[in-house]
Order: sequence, then structure tokens, then C-alpha cells
Amino acid sequence: MRPLNDPGQYDDLADQWWAPRGQFAMLHWIAEARARLVPEAVREGSLLLDLACGGGLLAPHVAGKGHRHVGLDLSPTALPLARDHGVVPVRGDVTRLPFASAVADVVVAGEVLEHVPDPPELVREACRVLRPGGTLVIDTIAATWWGRFSSVTVGERIPAGPPKRLHDPALFVDRRALSRAASSCGVLLTMTGLRPSALDYVQWLAGRKPSVRMLTTRSTAGLFQAVGTKPLTRIGTPS
Repeated sequence: MRPLNDPGQYDDLADQWWAPRGQFAMLHWIAEARARLVPEAVREGSLLLDLACGGGLLAPHVAGKGHRHVGLDLSPTALPLARDHGVVPVRGDVTRLPFASAVADVVVAGEVLEHVPDPPELVREACRVLRPGGTLVIDTIAATWWGRFSSVTVGERIPAGPPKRLHDPALFVDRRALSRAASSCGVLLTMTGLRPSALDYVQWLAGRKPSVRMLTTRSTAGLFQAVGTKPLTRIGTPS
């Protein structure tokens, strides 16, 4: 049995990334919701940097937005799948981004902050590589009793929920610390909660729907999204 939060679990489950009703089904639903926060490209050569891209689940939902989609991940089994779905794969560690500062028009950190020991530092790194005027998109799990209950106690026991032991609740994310880290880089985050549509889920279980809509909620106490824009650099007046 692997330890909690062992990234090797993703390699163990490599055949599940694109299985229509597999163990990563909910990640597909979340990726579609994440893509709604990704803006259209506003310049030629726009770069979308997808941190912990996994098998490239975001790709089909942002394909028409005009960005060059580069995905970073540690998994040697996930990256070829991401490439097959149109992502430019880069193997690397999200806690030490192998990119120059201010190169990305959009940085996406989806379902990764709850797997690293220092989420605020990852957010600061994401802001570092973001261009002025660029957009930061996050989704993760809050460090609350509801986050633990919904994602682990219940989530790991229902179809499409995360595989058992994939999460360590001790790593779930402090929302205030997240906001402070982004704010220190000039990025003000707007947060909203996410939950699956109960009706869609029942229909999905019955085989009547291919996927489930993720609905936004006021509460951010469980699964939540955050989005913010890096301010444009001000040009000083020559003295």
C-alpha cells in the first residue's frame, strides 16, 4: 500500500486518465469548470502554463482559446498522454518551476496545491512566471472539516470520487494564506466554491449522462476555485 499523497499513485492508475467512467472521472468535470476561468488569448504566441497537467484533461476545453498549451508534470506515464491530446509536455517539479519570470499569459494550478507541502510558495512561483496582465487560475481543497469530509470521508467512497489515499488532509489549503501569498505578488484572488450537480450525478450513475456539471457555490469550505490577474507593470516617468 502506498503512503498518503504518494504521486506514484498516478502512475499506478495511468490507464484511468481518459477512461470515460474511470477513477479520474471527476477530474474531467473539474477541468471543464477550470477552463471557464481561462480567458481567450489576446496576443499571438500566448502561453498557457498548466501546472501538474496530468494526462492533459484541460486540453480539450481550452483548445479553441488561442494559447500554446504547455503542461508541467513529474509523472512519466501522464506526460505522453498529455502530448497525445495537444499539450506540449515538460517534465518537472511544480515547486521549482523551470521557467523564466513573466513568460506565461495564463498559469493554471488545478488540483495540485493540496498535494504540496507549501501551497503559498507554489502560488508565489506561479505569479513569478505570470506576465503582467496575465491570469492565475486555481482549484483545490480547503483545509476545513468539510473539505476533509467531502473529499476523503465521502469522496473516496463514491463512484468518480478520488482514489483512496490519493489525498493527505494535512496538506489541504489554508484559503487566507493562499490569498496572502497571491496578494504579496499583486494578484487579488476571487474565490468561489465548486460542487457537482446532484441531478447530473444521479443521471451519470444511471448511464444517462456522459459527464457532470460542476456548479459554483458561495461557500469555499470544500472544493473551490480562485482566479486573479497580475497587475500591469507601471512605467515610471523619466527624471
